[in-house]
Amino acid sequence: MLYRSLGHSGLRLSVIGLGSWLTYGSSVEAETARQCMHRAYEGGVNFFDTANIYARGEAEKTLAPILKDFNRDAIVLASKVYFPMGDDPNERGLSPKHIRSQIDASLRRLNVEFIDLYQCHRYDMEAPLEETCEMMNDLVRAGKILYWGVSEWNADQIVSAVNLCRANAWSVPISNQPQYNLLWRRIEQRVLPMCEQYGLGNVVWSPLAQGILTGKYTDAQHPPKGTRAAGPAAEMMEDFFTQPVLDAVQRLLPVVKRSGQSLPEIALAWCLRQPAVTSVIVGATSVRHVEENLRAAELAVDPAIFEEVERILAPVLVEEPYIA
Repeated sequence: MLYRSLGHSGLRLSVIGLGSWLTYGSSVEAETARQCMHRAYEGGVNFFDTANIYARGEAEKTLAPILKDFNRDAIVLASKVYFPMGDDPNERGLSPKHIRSQIDASLRRLNVEFIDLYQCHRYDMEAPLEETCEMMNDLVRAGKILYWGVSEWNADQIVSAVNLCRANAWSVPISNQPQYNLLWRRIEQRVLPMCEQYGLGNVVWSPLAQGILTGKYTDAQHPPKGTRAAGPAAEMMEDFFTQPVLDAVQRLLPVVKRSGQSLPEIALAWCLRQPAVTSVIVGATSVRHVEENLRAAELAVDPAIFEEVERILAPVLVEEPYIA
């Protein structure tokens, strides 16, 4: 396993991280989750990502007993805050009130004393940015979190937060968690360069485009039963789940086969060759998935393969509107 520093911080993450969105605490049994996490840990993964909103807190609860099997000092545990956790008007967003209540709730569910990386899951247009940044700094000073970051913020929002924190000698955000993969490229023009300039590392989600970059889908009208595209999460795939995209992905398979590697391995390795990317967050519903993802960590890919993959996918990329 390879490890990279998260932005300009001293925190080192495995280039493969294991996430729990749409899986642990909901569609994946606890025993399967345990097996996947153990295999990931044995393979050198030290980065485990979750959020309070995942399965309404159940993902964090599922992780708690499994994390006890690991050396706490050896792992980087990440969670997030923003989305509504109740019906009350203050049970949402990035106000100090909501952040304080949710960090305490996450610590209880995870049964830990602190969270290594706590991220603002979205930008809050209603809460003053100064309040949010000061609250995150307070959590660092209180020892409830070690570092903080953001997820799906645009470049201007991130720069404003960094500058505000620097001006007040507060703890600065060190991470950004955007969607990024071979198909979804909207952050390339401004967000990725800005993160490099301001010292944030990117821990990207959906590096396999919700499973589309596995090559298992061929018919946009009739996804296989039991797959994500055939279930409630299908709406999360609508940007990719079109016949032209699926056809293009199928054309990748002969190219990948010549390399002796799998399409998921190539897709993950492509993300990891981007200088601004620290780690890719993958989901896993079986130990086999974990093992395949682990192989991408140190994969040596012929640059000609990446060039051909990019050429085939060029007509179906999601590039605009760029996230500014």
